[in-house]
Amino acid sequence: MTWGGGDFVGGLAARRISHFQVVALAALSGLAVFVPIGILRGEGLPSTSSALWALAAGLSGAVGVAALYAGLARGSAAVIAPTATVIGASLPVILSALTSGLPGVNQSAGMLLGLAGIWLVTRPTGPAAPLRRTTLLQAVAAGLGFGGYFILIAQIDPGPVFLPLSVGKLAALLFSSVVLLAGGHAMPAPRSSPLALLTGVLDGFGDLFYLLAAQQSGIAVGAVLSSMAPAATVLLSVRILHEPLRRAQALGVLVCLAAVGLISL
Repeated sequence: MTWGGGDFVGGLAARRISHFQVVALAALSGLAVFVPIGILRGEGLPSTSSALWALAAGLSGAVGVAALYAGLARGSAAVIAPTATVIGASLPVILSALTSGLPGVNQSAGMLLGLAGIWLVTRPTGPAAPLRRTTLLQAVAAGLGFGGYFILIAQIDPGPVFLPLSVGKLAALLFSSVVLLAGGHAMPAPRSSPLALLTGVLDGFGDLFYLLAAQQSGIAVGAVLSSMAPAATVLLSVRILHEPLRRAQALGVLVCLAAVGLISL
């Protein structure tokens, strides 16, 4: 819900400033919230291994976002969005199956159903751009980036969470700042987009909830359930912006809910 809410608010913010300016401000606000909370909780500095895992995760997620936005800018949403989301959710499932064995029947069925629901929810309407090799590469790169984030951030040591996650936010901030500078864009003032700042807070707590879920239930379950975030984005768009709910999206939301039920049995 928090990741889906962050995507919804971030989409609104991106109507006024560039996507990477939203990413940069979101990372900045995430740092501004998580660092003080970590200090107040008495969290020490993350271990070297946790910091490196979080740094790698932050870079992986930022690369995934970059590839996603590059594909969307080319008008390839019909291929990029669902493919990247499903690949991102599938990688932790595959890794978990290879390292820990296959989950139970109910969970396996729920994960497969969840991937189908994610595909339905994220697949937009309208004519798709011509399928090119570049489009597929961008979709795969975005999916690998998101899947890499799921896997890498779950490797940090149990215990402290806010400061390790802050390292990932710092990596995303540095990456987006480099992209902005390379493209000749300036870093916007924080007060210029309160929505982008809210995006960072929601996204940060989405990271937190995923990490806790992955530590308690495994990365496969955590990744599949968290990847259903687009369902929340769609519902918020329908409720707040009064956007029409397509049949495929409505079916996708129902499929995701059924998948949650199966996974939790």
